[in-house]
Amino acid sequence: MNEVWFALGLTTLAGLATGIGSIVAFTAKRTNYRFLSIATGFSAGVMLYVSFVEIFFKGQDALVAHYGEPLGYWVNTGSFFGGMLLIGLIDNLIPQEANPHDVPDVSETLVLREDAPLPENGSPAPGSRNGPLMRMGLFTALAIGIHNFPEGLATFLSALQEPGLGLVIAAAIALHNIPEGISVAVPIYYATGDRKKAFLCSLTSGLAEPVGAVAAYLGILLFSGGTTVPAHFMGILFGGVAGIMVYISLDELLPTSRAYGKGHDSLFGLAGGMAVMALSLLLMR
Repeated sequence: MNEVWFALGLTTLAGLATGIGSIVAFTAKRTNYRFLSIATGFSAGVMLYVSFVEIFFKGQDALVAHYGEPLGYWVNTGSFFGGMLLIGLIDNLIPQEANPHDVPDVSETLVLREDAPLPENGSPAPGSRNGPLMRMGLFTALAIGIHNFPEGLATFLSALQEPGLGLVIAAAIALHNIPEGISVAVPIYYATGDRKKAFLCSLTSGLAEPVGAVAAYLGILLFSGGTTVPAHFMGILFGGVAGIMVYISLDELLPTSRAYGKGHDSLFGLAGGMAVMALSLLLMR
């Protein structure tokens, strides 16, 4: 039972990183766009490397052991693309203006710029339009909450299977949650001038990760009819998790990294994330 609590704790911490994004918004004049670019690129590097080098093949080994060849390979490949399809369907169900996988534009990061008028004394910033901005922030929070369900499952399952691997993935998810937290906090803070409200909305959107992890885990146990998840079922889930993380990396993290950075910032972050992930996996052997 201790491993379940450890996995749940890591998932919760990764989800709560959205709150860091709101803090970045509150310290707008000190924001370093290059840091955000490198951090999101780093997160993409970790996710891509661990998906293709570790998680995909963990699922494959479990499924081949259970189903034999060649069916095990087919089931694993189907699970991978099934994970991509799942997160893609979620994307299509969310309005474009609230989708956290869309690249941020100038209006979404307005208060992060040094020359932008900031809210004071609990009132909206000069020239802001409260209604549309508030709706954008709340819709974005809801959209991120929906997206965080499968992300929470990815972190939870990885930590449950291998604590060291789960720790690295949790760190990658946490880094990628920072710009998502910004996309929630910025419009709410800019429209209301209320730091507490912006922070709580940003933080709450991240809580969907542990909620999603617990719901999925209980569903798996109920479906399998036991107290532990069968190995072949874990294999299917790992294939799906790999697909989800690859989709998130290519559809959200790398475009976001390019939007915030300049030059080769994205590539530096990507290569750094892959190198750290590779070193972590070697040290865990």
